[in-house]
Amino acid sequence: MSYQIDLSGRVAFVTGASSGLGASFAKTLARAGAGVVLAARRVERLKTLRAEIEAEGGDAHVVTLDVTDPASIASAVAHAETEMGVIDILVNNSGVSTTQKLVDVTPEDYDYVMDTNTRGAFFVAQAVAKRMIARSRGQAPGTYTGGRIVNVASMAGLRVLGQIGVYAMSKAAVIHMTRAMALEWGRHGINVNAICPGYIDTEINHHHWQTEAGRKLVDMLPRKRVGKPEDLDAVLMMLCANESHFVNGAVISADDGFGV
Repeated sequence: MSYQIDLSGRVAFVTGASSGLGASFAKTLARAGAGVVLAARRVERLKTLRAEIEAEGGDAHVVTLDVTDPASIASAVAHAETEMGVIDILVNNSGVSTTQKLVDVTPEDYDYVMDTNTRGAFFVAQAVAKRMIARSRGQAPGTYTGGRIVNVASMAGLRVLGQIGVYAMSKAAVIHMTRAMALEWGRHGINVNAICPGYIDTEINHHHWQTEAGRKLVDMLPRKRVGKPEDLDAVLMMLCANESHFVNGAVISADDGFGV
């Protein structure tokens, strides 16, 4: 007997979809039947991803999104709903980082990380949740009430790592933000959960694992390996599934045991 998660008829909005985990998440959701809204600043990258999803028989739409700009968030969400229908699933994935000691962090460095990872994630979730709440109250169109919000945090939000202290702070805030949202929005049928990935090999950091510093880091990991984006698919699909209505406020580590 097999078990399959079917997201047909659902619309998923994925931020930071132009590369890395965001692109992988979008493909996974599309393969499960969801219509996917690809949101990021690099529109040409999104168009390429859309073509890849459509070549596999999926349905995708591109919107421009700068999560640090409230006007851009409002426009992107409204555009997404006009083109694809009401948003049922949000994968709040946009994120940036800097590498430096805390004593070297400038106000510009701090704002760069916090504005995207924490402030941006909050206001994207808020914009989507407002529409989900309106639907649950019968004040907006749509037959499916409630929704799924998946905030992409990090193992660094649970375990502080050297040289990326501000990033770790921003992701720790995302974890607590997830719990606050789950508490307040759960009554409307909205489930808010967080994934905390460990070290994942993506196009952004692929070169690092070939360096001496990268190899030393891999040797420190419990099973001396980094993950692949698809290693997060099972957690993502579980949290987005219609059947996951009893999972709310969960913070799930997917780090191959690094945080143990």
